[in-house]
Amino acid sequence: MLDVLGLEAIEESAYRRLITLPSESVEELAAALRVETSDLAAALDGLEEKGLVARSTATPGHFVASPPALALGSLIVQRQEDIRRAQLELGRLAEQYRGVMAERSDTDVIEVVRGAQAVAQRFGQMQRGASGEVLALVKASVAVVSADENVDEDAALARGVTYRVVLERAAFAKPGFVDLVAESVKAGEQIRVTGDLPLRLIVADRSLALLPLAPTAADSAGGALLVHPSGLLDALLHLFDLIWAGANEVLPSENGTTELSADRLDDLDTRILTLLLAGLTDQAIGGQLGLSLRTVQRRVSHLMDRAQVVTRFQLGHEAARRGWL
Repeated sequence: MLDVLGLEAIEESAYRRLITLPSESVEELAAALRVETSDLAAALDGLEEKGLVARSTATPGHFVASPPALALGSLIVQRQEDIRRAQLELGRLAEQYRGVMAERSDTDVIEVVRGAQAVAQRFGQMQRGASGEVLALVKASVAVVSADENVDEDAALARGVTYRVVLERAAFAKPGFVDLVAESVKAGEQIRVTGDLPLRLIVADRSLALLPLAPTAADSAGGALLVHPSGLLDALLHLFDLIWAGANEVLPSENGTTELSADRLDDLDTRILTLLLAGLTDQAIGGQLGLSLRTVQRRVSHLMDRAQVVTRFQLGHEAARRGWL
């Protein structure tokens, strides 16, 4: 845990032990921690340099721990100051980057990332750098990083980043995949499922997209495209929004697992749709249900948007296909 303050594992173990004792020799401490004496001596030198331990004046050859509030407190203040300076530098670099972006040509809005390792690195960087939202289209074939290995996603969710992910239904055929999805939903991820996805995609804060060049994981070594703000990025975002709107939601069940919604309607929308398909006008539907004409029209419009149709005839066909009635 203290590695965030720059302590190695052996240094942290030694300090944690020393704060429970008046003092201890290098040999005794090495034996207690089951490490080589030479390795421990080097670790104690590092702790002494950081101000976390000191040599005992009462017992030669022994080390004593410095008070945690004083020693660790100073390290925390130093680290906070380092972060503040890094944030200031980040601001300066971001401003320079925006200036360069404004002068980029059409071809510069797309970067080619070559090699599986480089793609995986960018995949992690996008999630670690996301501040608001991550969008993803995930095909059944695993690419870059598998779901159970994506620790960057866990960290992003923990700091409040929203994840909206669409999965191919075929992915649920993998052993244990349902459990992974259940854990993700429980952690706060929004997941929907659809039939076939046209591509794999991840977008950070709707400002940067990573688009693998190969359609399947088998060819993922070929690289990926990193898409900056542009007409292409706008098109990818629109594609995601369309797929998201038409996909089925994954809901947490009472036993902690997940279930696919049948794209269910609430009771009022079901009654409106039933009367609409029975041939009633919006005015008549409102009279039957005690709703204003405006409310009926708004809810019918919402149903059409949800079904991704433009006519009421198409709405009836899509409602039957989706099992809404």
